Amino acid sequence: MPGQAASIQYVLAGDVGATKTNLGLFALEGNRPVAVAVKSYPSSDHSSLVDVIRRFRERHAERVVRACFGIAGPVQDGACRTTNLPWTVTEQGISEECRIERVTLMNDLAATATAIPILPESDFEALNPQSPESNATIGLVAPGTGLGIALLVFAGGRPHVIPSEGGHVDFSPRNQTEIDLLRHLLEKMDHVSVERVASGPGLFTIFSWLKEYRRYQAPGWLMERLLHQDPAKAISEAALGENDPLCSEALDIFVSIIGAISGNLALTGLTTGGLYLGGGIAPKIISKLRDGVFLDAFAAKGRFREMLRGMPVRVILNDEAALLGAAWRAFQD
Repeated sequence: MPGQAASIQYVLAGDVGATKTNLGLFALEGNRPVAVAVKSYPSSDHSSLVDVIRRFRERHAERVVRACFGIAGPVQDGACRTTNLPWTVTEQGISEECRIERVTLMNDLAATATAIPILPESDFEALNPQSPESNATIGLVAPGTGLGIALLVFAGGRPHVIPSEGGHVDFSPRNQTEIDLLRHLLEKMDHVSVERVASGPGLFTIFSWLKEYRRYQAPGWLMERLLHQDPAKAISEAALGENDPLCSEALDIFVSIIGAISGNLALTGLTTGGLYLGGGIAPKIISKLRDGVFLDAFAAKGRFREMLRGMPVRVILNDEAALLGAAWRAFQD
């Protein structure tokens, strides 16, 4: 870490998503950012990130000269048009309007990946318990409101994030059921990305299609939950509680697709440093991730099956990982 970072008392960090924006004021203790104050805001209630920052700074006016924000969208030349929000965010705009000397924007998955090397073991749940290789490539797959994908590589012993928009690559079906799902979706859109089926909204998409495909009459209590709460939450809870067979089938398909995507990334990056599952969904369905569906799909890569069977796979349990990664980057810049 650059020596001058030690002289910075506080940094401002943010995790900007379609559903919520988390902001935090951080100090540095040892080699880990420590939150002084953290606040979450509904993203859709605000017209811009600057608006959210101003609200946070009304309560936390400590002087900061550096800030970093992980944002759900591609960052190019210090600017980002958010994927699932009508916001355009720029480093220069935040710097000028919020009077912060140095502002960095990074993809939100890049921020999460940045945090992985500094998170304690207690922040992970092992699905495949093999030990990660030191200074080896790390892969990150994060299903949530959307689907995020990133790689973390090491050069000279230092981690470097390779951000991506891998959630928007083509959905590639692997069996007849998934082929029929793809055909159904192609009737509605000209491009079916993996995010369409491997995200919170994607789980509801799978369920809705299955309901029609199986000609299934869903029970009234389930339809009521789907109407009045987050559909993905309702479906996963009904599946995990074994209360509805269609929800169980939908979650099986969903988890299998995420396993296949994770295996593809593991092969692409040769992620012997570990394949990590982030986002808000994975920690809530760990029992499902452990039952074999995920790891079977993860390793189903023909001649590379045994290699993938031996690759470490972990779930990130800390829901503030992206915020910590952004804070760490702010201290390093």
